[in-house]
Amino acid sequence: MTTEQINNLVATGKFPDSSGKRTLVETHISWVILGDQFVYKIKKPVNYSFLNFSTPEKRKHFCERDLLLNKRLTKNVYLDVQPVNKLNEQFIIGGDEGVMIDYAVRMHKLETEKQMDKLLLHNRVTASDIKNLAEKIAAFHKETTIIYDKDFMDIGEKFNDLEAEKDFINKELGEEYSQVIREAIAASDDFMEKHKDLLAARLSAGLFRDGHGDLHARNIFLLPEPVPFDCIEFNDDFRQIDVLNEVAFLCMDLDAIGRQDLSALFIDYYNQFFPCMKTAGEHSLFIYYKSYRANIRAKVNSLRAKTATDNTEKIKALAESKKYLLLMDSYLKSPELLR
Repeated sequence: MTTEQINNLVATGKFPDSSGKRTLVETHISWVILGDQFVYKIKKPVNYSFLNFSTPEKRKHFCERDLLLNKRLTKNVYLDVQPVNKLNEQFIIGGDEGVMIDYAVRMHKLETEKQMDKLLLHNRVTASDIKNLAEKIAAFHKETTIIYDKDFMDIGEKFNDLEAEKDFINKELGEEYSQVIREAIAASDDFMEKHKDLLAARLSAGLFRDGHGDLHARNIFLLPEPVPFDCIEFNDDFRQIDVLNEVAFLCMDLDAIGRQDLSALFIDYYNQFFPCMKTAGEHSLFIYYKSYRANIRAKVNSLRAKTATDNTEKIKALAESKKYLLLMDSYLKSPELLR
C-alpha cells in the first residue's frame, strides 16, 4: 500500500470491528492502525539490506511469521492475518469484497498506559514487575529453539558499522564524539579477539537461542503479567542470538533512563532463573553486549538526524545519539569489561 492509501483506509476504510476514531502510528517499516478493540499492522513495501517487504507475497509471508513468532510470548494478542482489499475507491480489511492488495496482522489492543516505557516515566515499575518479567523471559529462553550454527563473530562487524556515522557525528557533535567512535571500535575489536573462545563455547553450550530480538521497555506490557510483543520476524539473524545479548538490550534501555537499579535487579533475577552468566568472562561479555546495544541506538539516532525533515527533529535525534555514544563509552571503559 501507499501512504495515500493508508490515510484513506484510516479515514474511510471498512474494518472487521466497529471502532470509531482510529489512530495511525508510523514506523520506518510498518503502518500501525489503532482502533478501540483491535490493532492492525501493515508492512510498508520497502526493501532494505536487512529486510525485504517489496511484494504482497513477501508481506503476507512476514505477516504470517509475525503472527507465529509473537504467539510464543503472548496469549490471545496476535489473532490472525487479514487481507486488505480494494472495492472501487474504498479500502477494506477482512472479507472477500473487492481485489486483494495487501495484508494486515490483527491484534487485540492492550492498555497503552501499561506499556513498560510509560510506566517507567511515572516510576510505576516495581521490583515484583521486574522479577516476573525476568522469570517470563528466562522460561521462554529455556524452551525456545537452540541455535548451533551461527557466525558468533559477526557482532563485531555489526558494532563497527558505527564507523559510517563518524564524519556526520564529527560535523554535528564535534571531534570529541568522533573520537568516542574510533576508540569504541578499537575496544570492540580487541574484546572480540580476546573472547572468541568464550563465544564459541557459549554457542556449543546452547546459549544462542531463537529469541525475541528487540527486547526493550517499549515492547513490553505489564498487565500485571508481563507481555513482551513485537519480536523481530523479518530477519532470523537478528533474533537468533546469545541470550545475554537479548537481555542486555533491556538492561541497557533501563540504564539509559537512569534506572540502573532495575537493570541490575533484572539481570540478577534472570541469571537465577536461567544461569547463563557464571564467570567473570561472561559478566564482561554481558557488559560488551550492553555497549553493542547502545552502539546500535547511537547509530539509529544518527541516521534519523541525517534524514530529519525539520531542525527540532534533528536536534532531538542528535541529543539521543550523543546520549547513547556516552553510554557505550562508559560500558567499554568499565572495570568489569577491562579486567
